[in-house]
Amino acid sequence: MSRATTATIHIQALQHNLSQVRALAPHSKVMAVVKADGYGHGLERVARALEGADAFGVAALSDAERLRAAGLSQRIVLLSGIDDASDLPAIRRLGVDTVVHHDSQLALLQQDTETDPIRVWLKLDTGMHRLGFPVERAETIYTQLKMMPNVHGDITLMTHFASSDEFAGAQTISQLKQFTHSTQYLSGPHSLSNSAAILGWPEAHQDWVRAGGALYGLSVVEGKTGADFGLKPAMSLSTKLIAINHIKKGESIGYSATWQCPEDMPVGVAAIGYGDGYPRHASVGTPVLINGVRVPIIGRVSMDLMTLDLRGFPDAKVGDDVLLWGTDLPVEIIAKAAGSISYELTCSITRRVRFIEA
Repeated sequence: MSRATTATIHIQALQHNLSQVRALAPHSKVMAVVKADGYGHGLERVARALEGADAFGVAALSDAERLRAAGLSQRIVLLSGIDDASDLPAIRRLGVDTVVHHDSQLALLQQDTETDPIRVWLKLDTGMHRLGFPVERAETIYTQLKMMPNVHGDITLMTHFASSDEFAGAQTISQLKQFTHSTQYLSGPHSLSNSAAILGWPEAHQDWVRAGGALYGLSVVEGKTGADFGLKPAMSLSTKLIAINHIKKGESIGYSATWQCPEDMPVGVAAIGYGDGYPRHASVGTPVLINGVRVPIIGRVSMDLMTLDLRGFPDAKVGDDVLLWGTDLPVEIIAKAAGSISYELTCSITRRVRFIEA
C-alpha cells in the first residue's frame, strides 16, 4: 500500500443519525438526501446504511440508476427535476419522483403523451431565490399539474430555506409565512425542512423532512458541531506520519517560505494534502491529532503532504496515526480554519483516498 490516507465510514453513526432525525421530527417522514455521492461518503454504502429512510433525495438520474441497481426500493426524489424530455422514460422506468420548479419543466410535462402518472413535488420560491415558482403562482401551477393525466394526483408542496441555520432568524419566519399563505387552499403533503431546520425549527417539520448533512453528523450552525445536536460523525479521515525532521531556528517550512521556525524544533510530515481533498487553505494552527495528541499544521498544505509542529509531542514517531477529522476532532473545526463548511470538506475527498467501513 503506497499511501495510508483512509476515510473510514461509520455505518452505525449513519444509522444513529437517522434515528436522531426521527426523534427530532417524530411526526414526519424522512427523505435521506444522498446527492454528491452521499456527501462524499459513498452513495450505495450510505443508502444501504440508511435503508430505514422513507425516501432518498438525489441530484441526478444517474444516482437513481445506481440506487435501483443496488436493490433499493424506496421512493427516490430527483431534487433538481427533469432537464429534457428524454428524462421522462427513465423516471418512469426507475419509479422516480421529480421536483417541478420551472416553466420549462412544466412544458415538458404538458408535451408528454404517456399516461403512466409521475409523482411530482411542486417547489415554491419563498425567499431562497434559486429554484422554485413564485408563491403568487402557486395555485395556478398546482391546478395545471392536477389537470395533467400524466401527473399523479398526490402532489407534494415544498420550499427550501435560505437561513435556517440561524435559529432566531427573521428570514425563515418570513419564508414559513409565505409558504403557509400560498398553500393554504392546496391539498397535499408539505416538505420544508432541510437539516438545519430539522435541528432548529420544529414548526417547519410538517409532513416530510429532507435530511442531508445531519445524517452524516455534520453541522452548518455557527459555533456548533454535529455532536452538539446528538449526532455522530460518519467519516473519520486519517493518515500516517511519514517523516520527522529536525529544523534549525529561522529556517522556513513549505512552499513560499510562509512559516519560520522560532527555535530548533521537530517538524512532522503527514501523507495527506489537497490532492486527497484536505483543504489547501487550512490556516496555520489548524489542528490534527497524532495518537490522540493535538498538534498544529505549519506551513502551507501541499498536494500530497502537510507539515506539523511537533514541539508539543516530542514522543511522536514515524508511522504514528494522524487524524484529520473524526469523532475526537470535529470536521467543523477544520472547515472553519479553512474558511469553508463541513459539507464541502467531506464532499471533496478524492478517489485516491482508500474508503473502508467500520
